[in-house]
Amino acid sequence: MSYIVESGASSSRRRRRRRALVTLGLAVLMLFFAFWYAYSYYEASDHTRAVPRPTCTPTAGPLLPAQVTLNVYNATDRAGLAAKTATEIRKRGFRVATVTNDPLQRKVAGAAEVRFGPSGAKASKLALGLVKGSKAVKDSRTDSSVDLVLGVKFTKLAAAPKATPKPTATQPGGC
Repeated sequence: MSYIVESGASSSRRRRRRRALVTLGLAVLMLFFAFWYAYSYYEASDHTRAVPRPTCTPTAGPLLPAQVTLNVYNATDRAGLAAKTATEIRKRGFRVATVTNDPLQRKVAGAAEVRFGPSGAKASKLALGLVKGSKAVKDSRTDSSVDLVLGVKFTKLAAAPKATPKPTATQPGGC
């Protein structure tokens, strides 16, 4: 009975070959996943983008407070003024998005300032009615957001209207 004795060189050669195969396999696997990841982005770019649906608002007639979202800002040194006012505004049916100090840090000498862009002009008229002596300030924003910035002469909100008008316009299709 004879035993085959391998030299140390052949066993190290096998280990080196096995290590090379494992390294090559990992490199091929990494390349596969990199191409798959890139391809998924390429495929996603071919699909049509979702188009935002129009909101269900009346096309004509008065705007209701529930259809207006306000940002309430405090431009005074009085702590909690914006939060207290935002609570009262919510009770009147408005939606309030942001309540904080004035991000522009401007001095508002009057009772209040209503800031809006071209698409928020209709909503700004409702916001102007909230504070007596408020001033309309049109800016270059592109969205329909409206900011109510409380000034140093602000004491309280104007009296709420007795009756809210009912919308008479028809809703657009799909609403």
